[in-house]
Amino acid sequence: MVDVNIGSRSTGARERCNFDYMTTSEAAEELRGWFSGRLPEVWFEGTPEIVVDREEVSVVGRLPEPEAARGVGESERAGVLAGHIQRFREETRDQRIAIAREAEHKFGHKVSWGVECGDRREMFTTLSVPVMTRLRQPERRVLDTLVEAGVARSRSDALAWCVRLVGKNTDEWLGRLREALEHVERARAAGPDA
Repeated sequence: MVDVNIGSRSTGARERCNFDYMTTSEAAEELRGWFSGRLPEVWFEGTPEIVVDREEVSVVGRLPEPEAARGVGESERAGVLAGHIQRFREETRDQRIAIAREAEHKFGHKVSWGVECGDRREMFTTLSVPVMTRLRQPERRVLDTLVEAGVARSRSDALAWCVRLVGKNTDEWLGRLREALEHVERARAAGPDA
């Protein structure tokens, strides 16, 4: 899945696509294709999930489940999967860093890595990007209640918690909205040059 908001901070490099607030299907396909061609085929089962927004590209691949994780208790299975993920992380670190640097240079995005193995999903690196917002008193009171109740450490954490909750509970609707945005982008790309 490639999100529709791809952004490049560079304005001088002609080779980079300038997708600050919108993307083209071609740009998303180029980025997805570049990673598919650049990643070692032995790393993941199938095609990795590549999600892009204005600041970050997240690459999440599925690791084969180790034989040792089958037919054992839940605690032992969790340990086997955690160890398998950690080994992959350590063994591929230098190569992942090199690929990330190439992608950052080519596309102007930071790259985050993660894997899925069995029923576990673990992100190795992710960006935490500040987002400016203006809230009226009723919204601020919601955040303050979450902080006072110990659900969040700060208003910022409380706002992130609310966003995750909305994302979790409206995932199907957000998926349909993203699909609609892709149709809008294809219509824009097919239109006359501005």
